[in-house]
Amino acid sequence: MIKTVTTVAAVLAASGVQAAELGAVDEPIKLAINEWTGQHISTHVAGEMLKAAGYQVDYVTAGYMNMYQAMSDGELHAAVEIWSSNVSDDYAKKVEGGGVVELGDLGLDAKEGIAFPAHVADLCPGLPAWEALKDCAGTFATAETLPAGRLVDYPADWGTPGADRMTGLDLPFKAVPAGSEGALIAELRASTERKSPLLITFWQPHWAMSAYDVQFVDLPVGNEDCFNDPAWGPNPNAVNDCDFAPSRIFKAGWVGIEDMWPAAFEILSNYTLSVADQQPMMGAVDVDGGSVEEVVADWMAGNEAKWKPVVDAATR
Repeated sequence: MIKTVTTVAAVLAASGVQAAELGAVDEPIKLAINEWTGQHISTHVAGEMLKAAGYQVDYVTAGYMNMYQAMSDGELHAAVEIWSSNVSDDYAKKVEGGGVVELGDLGLDAKEGIAFPAHVADLCPGLPAWEALKDCAGTFATAETLPAGRLVDYPADWGTPGADRMTGLDLPFKAVPAGSEGALIAELRASTERKSPLLITFWQPHWAMSAYDVQFVDLPVGNEDCFNDPAWGPNPNAVNDCDFAPSRIFKAGWVGIEDMWPAAFEILSNYTLSVADQQPMMGAVDVDGGSVEEVVADWMAGNEAKWKPVVDAATR
């Protein structure tokens, strides 16, 4: 009897039952790497989970706003931190066309908005009320924006949400795109050290929210009417005269991933990461100088109970 069971097990192993469940383990799964630290962390955690399941993983630098064509073509296989507030129109087109499929929420409790370091409230009385910016725009002006105030917006590849708010609310500010996430942090650091004025498009979760005591401007509550109907909101001549829509952070992938790597599809679909876990890792990279790989490896080693059951459920 023991011999028979052993023989059956050997036959199953030789026939590749486990490999069939995993799929094409010889083909690397290509995960998109975008332009900000939190996304690097989310992606590397997902990648390490896939490696633990037996897959090969490649991390591929990809433009956030234009990666969906590559995903639809199967040249990229998944992106795990997509923000609904500034996802490109191309995403919806590729989902509708059948090349890209959504893989569920990442689980981060997020917010985006127009923000400022706390000391700026002393330079622009009335903040955080958005109306205060009408009267003190000159406080934020620079040589490149005079007479308008300067808003440091997201990098150009992330869209223009800050500029959209300045136009929508008819505020006398010129939005200047930052070169990168690092440039946004440099602006916050310099403003905090010099106690200088700064208006910036920013988001949470992010370690800088607490490190530089960043606060959000109170804007009219955002909703679909605001984004589509100029008559809605304080400016009857424009859309986007309101706050950002509540951000949903989700995952998406190439439509062929389920057939090619069935267990990977299940892992990525069920993978979540909390703010409480992501934000300290961001600080360990951006403040303490650790590499993403080292920081994620330490987190994986110390938090098996949070990720290993997802891998086990997909591969057992």
